[in-house]
Amino acid sequence: MTNLTTIEVPNIGDFKDVEIIELLVAVGDTVAHDQSLITVESDKASMEIPSPEAGEITSVLVKVGDRISTGSAIVVIDAAEAPTVSEPANTPPQNAPAKMVTTTTTAGDNSGVDVVVIGAGPGGYTAAFRAADLGLSVLLIERYPDLGGVCLNVGCIPSKALLHTAQIINETREMAAHGIDFGEPEIDINKLRGFKEGVISRLTGGLKGLARQRDVTVAHGVANFISPTELTLDGENPQTIKFKHAIIAAGSEVTKIPGFPYDDPRLIDSTGALKLDDIPSRMLVIGGGIIGLEMSCVYQALGTKVTVVELSDTLIPGCDRDLVRPFQKRVGKLFENIFTGSRVTKMEPDDIGLKVWFEGGAAPEQDTFDRVLLAVGRSPNGGTLSADKAGVHVDDRGFIPVDKQQKTNVDHIFAIGDVVGQPMLAHKATREGKIAAEVIAGQKSYFDARTIPSVAYTDPEIAWMGLTETQAKAENIPYETGVFPWAASGRALSMARSEGLTKVLLDPETKQVLGAGMVGVNAGELIGEAVLALEMGADIEDIALTVHPHPTLSETLNFACEVAEGTCTDIYAPKS
Repeated sequence: MTNLTTIEVPNIGDFKDVEIIELLVAVGDTVAHDQSLITVESDKASMEIPSPEAGEITSVLVKVGDRISTGSAIVVIDAAEAPTVSEPANTPPQNAPAKMVTTTTTAGDNSGVDVVVIGAGPGGYTAAFRAADLGLSVLLIERYPDLGGVCLNVGCIPSKALLHTAQIINETREMAAHGIDFGEPEIDINKLRGFKEGVISRLTGGLKGLARQRDVTVAHGVANFISPTELTLDGENPQTIKFKHAIIAAGSEVTKIPGFPYDDPRLIDSTGALKLDDIPSRMLVIGGGIIGLEMSCVYQALGTKVTVVELSDTLIPGCDRDLVRPFQKRVGKLFENIFTGSRVTKMEPDDIGLKVWFEGGAAPEQDTFDRVLLAVGRSPNGGTLSADKAGVHVDDRGFIPVDKQQKTNVDHIFAIGDVVGQPMLAHKATREGKIAAEVIAGQKSYFDARTIPSVAYTDPEIAWMGLTETQAKAENIPYETGVFPWAASGRALSMARSEGLTKVLLDPETKQVLGAGMVGVNAGELIGEAVLALEMGADIEDIALTVHPHPTLSETLNFACEVAEGTCTDIYAPKS
């Protein structure tokens, strides 16, 4: 007995007239309840439309390129039972994770998947996609509902979306000095949060599409090794998975200070800060590194009085002081307080807020804040996978040592990203992910980057790469510098942001570029040229003789090299 049912597009919220980019079923296919039928894409995100019925497809009513909206007919199904609705009305399907098929190993299959990747952050999904491009069967495991890891969901991407907003707010405020007064901004926290979440949704949705296009199987759950060739997956579909190769890309988690009241919602980490639940009146940021300072810039622009406390004697430890100084001078006027050489010794909640006790530096003995952001670093997740059952060595801090091919001490198990050591940066992880995948596929790939650039997306931004002056002095490495102040840059002056500088470090004998650093607007966009110069073994003359567009901020690197060789005419800096 037949039970023909026409499946229509459910309520998909504000998405209207969206394009079908892929048909996932054909006539004669048997589909399960909630199995995806089609993929649609808008300018905001891509999503899969699931079937509320189980049964056999008798007709496909659409094709790739068609545009559909809520209520459009998709397919006809011969349902085995009376139709049931899988999701309530007015619930857009993009609010739930897409239905992804997981892999199981049958009793007669002893080979397993070619590559299992544990963790779907920038390193993990890059490794999975590269391995698939090289013809390997891939299973990508992610413990959270969405792909992208910390970076895309609660890290790099949402923070940059909010930092862009913060920069616009401060720029409009500062335009009053130039005769254009916009007044104080009216901040709709819900719309701002929606903008941030829209950016995340578009990127994570794109990853789902890329996984599907490459036939990468995605499974959601927590993975644990049980042998060198098997792991268990705990989640909606618990199972044991066999593999030929594994890539550990499990990332890191926020470091906690013992004794703090973590059950109090007013004590937050970077993930909590990015939720943007409200705008506190006063906030203490514990940790003057990149993460803490980026979030400080966001909340200051939104109207919060921000205090930063840092244990070291300077902000952003490891970065040269001359690069940090212009930033610290600017935010020193915007933040309520900056206490370096200080630490928090105790924290207690009360009805007013979180009461905090300080020690060292110029910090007071005690103060109370509406919110406290803990940003003292991250700890690797190497110890959370039962890696010892696979024979993989994990050190006492949770890092997994690897060689230049990302191999662990177990030849067919690789590790990439935060779990293998500093720097904990997404762009390092992506490079390592490609190398691991290529080595598994038989290519002779090695991690041989001469430098990994670092960027603080604060206002102003700070970027550096290669040898720093701090490092050179500590290790007695001979070097020379060329420094160009942005006060002599026409482009910086026209933007009323002349506080920056660009410097280059060079070998005194060969004149080759050893390192470079910049502080100023969009410094993170400028550092790439210096990285390429170092990788190619360029000397300062190569950059100095390269004609840069004028007036731009990019030419400040050109000018810094001219200063180093004594040929710069834009400032008076005779070579000694």
